[in-house]
Amino acid sequence: MDKRRSIGKKGEDLATVYLENLGWKILERNWRYSRVGEIDIIAVDPTSSRGTLVFCEVKAKSGVGFGQPLEAITIEKLRRLHRLACMWMVTHEAGYDRVRIDAIGILAEPGKKASITHARAVRL
Repeated sequence: MDKRRSIGKKGEDLATVYLENLGWKILERNWRYSRVGEIDIIAVDPTSSRGTLVFCEVKAKSGVGFGQPLEAITIEKLRRLHRLACMWMVTHEAGYDRVRIDAIGILAEPGKKASITHARAVRL
């Protein structure tokens, strides 16, 4: 596994633990739809009566030489996430109060504790 992929996997693992510690239920990880793309984490935020279905994009970096992790999420990536979220909902029964897309940035610099930034309801 190359270094970039290893950092990405570590970031997704940290994001999953973070969300579980918030009391969220993880439904799926790395859900892929054909050649369209992949959703890193699909989870339920239990703060509303039937819960909010959340599609999470995770960006992890080992340094800020090329910007903060969340700066790597482009408009095109958000459009793709929106399409993928719609595809997931068409292929799964979803009875949730709300649906949203969140972004989680993980900065895992060598020798330091990883920091997590959670942006809720990311919009185009």
